Parts: sequence; structure tokens; C-alpha cells
Amino acid sequence: MRILHVVPSYWPAVRYGGPIFAVHSLCRALARLGHDVEVFTTNIDGAGVSNVPIEVPVTLDGVRIRYFSAERWRRLYWAPRLGQALKQDVGHVDVVHAHSVFLWPTWAASHFSRRADVPYLISPRGMLVKEMVERRSRLAKRIWIELFEKKNLKMAAAIHATSALEATELQRFGWRLPRIAVIPNVVDQPDDAVGGSISRDVREAAARLPFALFLGRISWKKGLDRLLRAFARTRLGRLVIVGPNDELLLPELIRLAGELQMSDRVHFLARAVSGPDKAHLYSSAQLFVLPSYSENFGNTVLEAMQYAKPVVVTPEVGAAEIVRKAKCGLVVEGDPEPLGEAIDRLMTDSSLAGRMGEAGRRHIVQHFEWRTVGAQMEALYDDIIRTRERGPELSQPSDRSKSNANERD
Repeated sequence: MRILHVVPSYWPAVRYGGPIFAVHSLCRALARLGHDVEVFTTNIDGAGVSNVPIEVPVTLDGVRIRYFSAERWRRLYWAPRLGQALKQDVGHVDVVHAHSVFLWPTWAASHFSRRADVPYLISPRGMLVKEMVERRSRLAKRIWIELFEKKNLKMAAAIHATSALEATELQRFGWRLPRIAVIPNVVDQPDDAVGGSISRDVREAAARLPFALFLGRISWKKGLDRLLRAFARTRLGRLVIVGPNDELLLPELIRLAGELQMSDRVHFLARAVSGPDKAHLYSSAQLFVLPSYSENFGNTVLEAMQYAKPVVVTPEVGAAEIVRKAKCGLVVEGDPEPLGEAIDRLMTDSSLAGRMGEAGRRHIVQHFEWRTVGAQMEALYDDIIRTRERGPELSQPSDRSKSNANERD
């Protein structure tokens, strides 16, 4: 099967965090299963660009990647040459998988797939949450939805959600959508923990034990304000917050920590981490916490589980259903009292933290290994292709297209 993925940004633009890791892990899993996998993407990396060859195919982990320049209207990831390549090549693939909404590459992938009569599916990657749309850039997003996105979604062969929570959020819009297939993200084995030097600032962040770890973008949607208020109620340890400061919230969070009189208990490391640095942080932490206001999945939760760390998450995190099922942590409301109590409980009870951490590690091995999740996505693609060949009158989702690792325990 030849599969074309269209992504606004891709490796090595790791500052965008979870979605890029998740998409590359999926592409790598599909390549390992024997499929011909190609990625069309831009060279955008934050305010700059990635140091990558332009329009020249490169191979990473068995995945062919073509980067295209996006010099104008960067906020929309507009890359005219990417559109030209889609127009030329899309007719030669079996299925197109677009990752994102509200961005030009997804529109282009949908448009040219329809013109070539090639089935396509869309992964919103947490960008279609009704409350979030209404809270940020409401007018611009509503216009984009009416002009482009609603048609793209309605005419897709399927919508891919990474959790039941994300699927529920999609349905809240009240649109008539195609099948929604819930398939979780692939979680790669943490083989990058072996070898390599650890950066000095990472060693300093992890030096004083025990500590609770947050790792992700320093963004308002991650709930870091309520995390600080909750941690002020705990009795032991430190809080280490790691991630790129893309929204420039760091000064506000530092000020809040001071107001809560716990500046000496909070360590901020405002940059992206990967490889041995990330492994060292996970390995050293007592627990991991993700208190997001909105999170379609939460790949970092599964990463922490790989390292046998207990997790504390809010119900708005898509991976909360996994935490409940695996019994590998605590799912609590984000108010300071319950969130603080949960963190304090795992910080002070090493035995409980150890049992929950091991339960999480076992669950990852059993349900989120690349073969398992890759096979589910493979089945969805296969069903989409066979449905297209049979004709639209038979376009009902099969049981395989609705496969969900979280329901197959």
C-alpha cells in the first residue's frame, strides 16, 4: 500500500512536540509493516526554518520525506510547491492522510485528493475542540470552517481521533461527519535512553529529588497556572516544568510561583528536550503530571508510563481513559485541592508510586507497541480503500475501522 501523509511541520521541528513525534512514530510503524510511506511537509520550525533539503526526498527510519518552502503566509503554512507536488503525485497513491485542521496543507491534501478521486482521512490532532475554537481566534476559525474545513471533513473517507474524548469533542460541533475511527498514538520504545551526554541544564533541573515533572509546551491550554496553585498545597519535593516557551507565558508563571511563595520549589527549563535529556528527566522524576484544560491525547503520559512513572492527569486529557484502565495513576479535577492532594499522595508514598508506575509500563507493552497500533491504522486504510472500490452505497464503517486499542484489553 502506498500512503501519503501531509503534515504542516515534521521532524526535526521538535519544538511542536507531541503531534510531530506521534506522526513520525505512525509513519515509521507503517513502513516497518512493509508499506510505501511518504510525507509531504514544510520546513517551518517556529519563527525559523529547519535545516533540511528542499523538494529533495530524504529517508528517515524507512519513511520518505519531502520538505517544501513556506516563505509567505507562514501562519497558514502556505507552500505553493507542496500543492503542485500534490497535484502531480496524489493520483499515484492509495490513500492520503492529512494531519491538522485550520492550515493550508490539509486543505490542499483534501482538495487534490478529491480531484484525483483518491480517498483521504484527516487527523485533527486536538485542534477541533469546540470550546478552544470559541476561545481563541474565534472569528477567523469560524470563517475558515465555513469556507474550507467543514467540506474537507464531510467529504473525507474517515476522521481519525486519538482518543474517545477527542471523538466526543468532534461530535459536539453537530456536523454530519463520516466515520470517526479511534486509534491511539504509537509509543516507541525509549531506546534513546542508552548512551549520549546529558545537558548541564537538564542535570541541574533533575538534581534535587524528589520532583514532579511536567514536560510539554509552556502553553495556556496545558493548565500550568492551576498546576502551580495545586503544587503550593503539597508538602514535599519540587516541581520541574520543561518545554518551549512558544506563547511567552514564562514570566507570568514565574510571577505566580513567587506570589505562592514557592519560587524555591519550582524549576523552569524553557526549551524542547529530546534523546538522553528527555530520558534523564523521565527516569529521575517521582511522577509525571499533565493538568491540561484540553488535550486530545497526551503522548507524554504514555512516555512517562514507559519509564514506569505514575501519572496525574485531569479529565480533559484524552489519555485519562488509559490511566484509569491501566490503574497507573490518578485522574482528578484540576482545582487546586484535588490536584494538589493527588500529587502529594504520589510524592509521599513511594510504594504506591512504584506499583502504579509498573502497571503503566506493562500496559504500554501490551497495548501501544508499534505493531499493535500500526496494524489498526493499516486496517482502517485497507477498509477505506476497499469501500471506495465497492462504491459509495456500501460506505459503512467496518468493525476493523473502529478498532481501538483501549477497548481490546
